[in-house]
Amino acid sequence: VQLQASGGGMVQAGGSLRLSCAASGRTLSGYTMAWFRQAPGKEREFAAATNWGSGSTDYADSVKGRFTISRDSAKNTVALQMNSLKPEDTAVYYCAAGQVPVVLWRWSSRYDYWGQGTQVTVSS
Repeated sequence: VQLQASGGGMVQAGGSLRLSCAASGRTLSGYTMAWFRQAPGKEREFAAATNWGSGSTDYADSVKGRFTISRDSAKNTVALQMNSLKPEDTAVYYCAAGQVPVVLWRWSSRYDYWGQGTQVTVSS
């Protein structure tokens, strides 16, 4: 599976951005798709995940109610709609894919495939 992330940029606090992750190479049936993020000097952290087949989702508490993860089966893409952005959302955002049990969705080590990352910068 090859993943290509896009959509990052710079925005003021309170603004919105939409990230997209295009997948190619194989069918994603049975896969979990996730977004992680890594701020300077910090460890990579979980943001959101969805099961490709069922559409079930999970969000980190820090983004719940502001971010929405969704998938488009026809386009083989996963999007992360980010609203009400805060300066603390500033990070490089990575999309990931893997056959991951739901109880392990938040563990980055469980994902086999990663996109190249896209920078999101939120100014105050």
